Amino acid sequence: MDSLQHTIKRPVSFAGIGLHSGKVATLSILPGEKNSGIRFLRSDMPQAAPTPAFMDRIIDTRLATTIATEDEAMISTTEHLLAALFGMGIDNAVVELDGPEVPIMDGSAGPFVHVLKRVGRQRQKACKWMLKVNKEISYVEGDSYVKILPYDGFKVTCEIEFNHHLIRKQIFSSELTPQKFAQEVAGARTFGFLDQVEKLRQSGLALGGSLENAVVIDDDGIVNAEGLRFADEFARHKALDVIGDLALLGFPLLGHVVTRKSGHSHHFSLMKQLAAQPERWDLIAYKKEGDNRVLEKVVVSTKEAGDKLLSYLLPPSIALAGQTCFA
Repeated sequence: MDSLQHTIKRPVSFAGIGLHSGKVATLSILPGEKNSGIRFLRSDMPQAAPTPAFMDRIIDTRLATTIATEDEAMISTTEHLLAALFGMGIDNAVVELDGPEVPIMDGSAGPFVHVLKRVGRQRQKACKWMLKVNKEISYVEGDSYVKILPYDGFKVTCEIEFNHHLIRKQIFSSELTPQKFAQEVAGARTFGFLDQVEKLRQSGLALGGSLENAVVIDDDGIVNAEGLRFADEFARHKALDVIGDLALLGFPLLGHVVTRKSGHSHHFSLMKQLAAQPERWDLIAYKKEGDNRVLEKVVVSTKEAGDKLLSYLLPPSIALAGQTCFA
């Protein structure tokens, strides 16, 4: 378990198609200052200030997660990029976009993770504060649910169910480290049914969708010539989505996330449930003692962190101003 924050060692850039806009989008990830968190910046809007990747910025959860800046500039389809940053242990970075949508790349977080691994992480002298769930927090809607159970680590279990002979019911479960995230989750692609894709395009959505950035399913099976990357790729992609959405909590999460038939709106509702029940979680950090690298938990209760945590959590630089973990 890391006790310190990390950023990337040098800037990296990407270019690709926006899934829904169909327009070319370019994106750069720059090193971020300690305690600054992940921030988005619209480079095509010079007057706009960097905006924290944070749950109170969410404005839409239909088909993808969309956040807005204080200047009301939209940034959509954030979940795969945020999952890559969270999954690879990047705490601080500035994401510059030249338009309103994160490029879909190949439909997964794999291209982002590949480059992040290549560039490497830079350790920063600042405590890595984490949100540790002590009592179950859940959101239920019909036969769909998403919950976080107490767990000394980060684990994700996702169950999906579709009335299609190729999918039926799938369950993916894994305790995730950066290495396991890269191997087991990052490469899982977004997917859709051919008839639904056609309807979305008629509505002006999914204009950039293709067999190059999504798994497409018809009545007979997989349309993509190369087939699936994993037998349970669909469930793994749902894990990718929930990881990316929960990154908008602003803190690395310690808990077991369990979902069934969930989507972006369910994930947002869970975050609001978490923010409304501060008695069920703590903010913790670890400190190293001596050369034996023994890690000691340092707990900051909601009361100690102050009322600024409610009704939404705040990024570490705000919520924990003045706190120290002796890193």
